[in-house]
Amino acid sequence: MNKLSDIKLTKEKMHTFSGHEKIGTFKAGEKLTEFGEKQNAANEVLAANVNDLIKRVCALEDKQIQNEDILRKIANELAAFKKELDRVRLTEKLNSGAIERLDRAVKLAEGDGK
Repeated sequence: MNKLSDIKLTKEKMHTFSGHEKIGTFKAGEKLTEFGEKQNAANEVLAANVNDLIKRVCALEDKQIQNEDILRKIANELAAFKKELDRVRLTEKLNSGAIERLDRAVKLAEGDGK
């Protein structure tokens, strides 16, 4: 596949008319043919560049959609992780509170509690 850098739009490639010199009746057809050939070549280069740009834009759009999906999945995982972390923190606080209450109850039962 040709890259855009391989098919550059140069001034020479896009120059299809060579000037305003006086053209005689017998030379007009030859000059029109020359102009048409140059214009066709310029149009082909331009079309190749436009098609390459269209492919690149489509590829970028596809990549953007993939990136958005990946980021959405990461955000969902992060939200689930935060929820689980909050649950673990709450459980740890509840458990440590229960352990302290049990420890005080044991000390009270042994007569050491205050």
